[in-house]
Amino acid sequence: MGKGVNKRLEKEIIFSEIAKKAKAASKKVAVLSSEIKNEALLNIANNINNNQQKIFEANQQDLENAKRLVDEGKITQSTYNRLKLDENKMRDMILGINDIAKLDDPIGKILLKRELDNNLVLTKTSCPIGVLGIIFEARPDVITQVSALAIKSSNTVILKGGKESINTNKAIMSIIQDALDNTTGFPKNVLTQVFSRDDVAEMLKQDKYIDLIIPRGGNSLVKFIKENTKIPVLGHADGICHIFVDESADFEKAKKIIIDAKTQYPSACNSVETVLVHQNFKAKDELIKALIEAEIEIIRNPESWHKEYGEKKLSLKEVNSLEEAVEHINEYSSGHTESIITEDEHKAKIFMTSVDSAGVYHNVSTRFADGFRYGFGAEVGISTNKTHARGPVGLEGLTIYKYTIEGNGHIVKDYADGIKHFHHKDIM
Repeated sequence: MGKGVNKRLEKEIIFSEIAKKAKAASKKVAVLSSEIKNEALLNIANNINNNQQKIFEANQQDLENAKRLVDEGKITQSTYNRLKLDENKMRDMILGINDIAKLDDPIGKILLKRELDNNLVLTKTSCPIGVLGIIFEARPDVITQVSALAIKSSNTVILKGGKESINTNKAIMSIIQDALDNTTGFPKNVLTQVFSRDDVAEMLKQDKYIDLIIPRGGNSLVKFIKENTKIPVLGHADGICHIFVDESADFEKAKKIIIDAKTQYPSACNSVETVLVHQNFKAKDELIKALIEAEIEIIRNPESWHKEYGEKKLSLKEVNSLEEAVEHINEYSSGHTESIITEDEHKAKIFMTSVDSAGVYHNVSTRFADGFRYGFGAEVGISTNKTHARGPVGLEGLTIYKYTIEGNGHIVKDYADGIKHFHHKDIM
């Protein structure tokens, strides 16, 4: 057996042990009290707050390395932008953890209670998913968001960040683990961090131990993951978001909303990438002029309408009607977030009903598609799936449910033979 085969086998054994420990920890964290989970979250928030400088220094190392990669064409400028931690992001990280601690515990909630027959009661109760595998690129603040949501929802997590943010990721996870070690009653191996490309391949094999994979990255990453694992995958590949400016749109609203949706954070997945303008919108030329003055590059004939720029560029197209706008969006959107700017309430309702995306807005920026802004505290990602969870995935999206039945010697034969009958009375 060659050295390469030996090394690969060793890696498989090591990762299998990591996943096995995470699975065992998931059984312990599933029964933790809300008090212990909230104490852990507050300890994490305080520890991050007290060690901000350590995180900023690690992030600066990553930024210096990433700048060289941008110059060499190995990563994009938008990836570099997502990598950077500043005081605003740090504030939101800490605030997000504290907000999650204040939210109701999503575990153990009774979702349905039904008496099937006398003394035969069915209950549907929320419970954790189990072990989550999170694969993300660039953004180191993902670690705090995912860790906090996982703890509150009683899940365990294996995190694999991008190599461009390795120093920041290590610093943040070290601070989080230190806080958990000082939380009485909190189990080990709830959060695990891995680092190499080989770890991704090994993670995707662990369908025995990992219950859900959540990728946060570009189209190629998500596509690779979906094609190379038996584990369910939750996430989105692209952020092709649209804004439709209807003929009745208010010019000032349209200008303000589009500029915000494109320039407030151009590399975000909820940044607008295509603007559709009704041909009868009277202030069309003034709007385009305002966008150009905001340093947005307008592309009228893109190579593809399915284009995510991640910078201050957007595709622009004139359309003849609301129906044409909806048709274009449903054809080219990634199913993330779309918005209509109109003063016509009837058209707004048609748009919001007809557009098939996770988020559909009226007279607001697409940048609102975010777990923190939705009041979820944070998110593990945006899902464009149509099963289990859709849109910003917060606590509720990290829970599933189980059915329990309590009876008193009941057997199915009595019902099959007509001796007993169900009466199905909802108790809740």
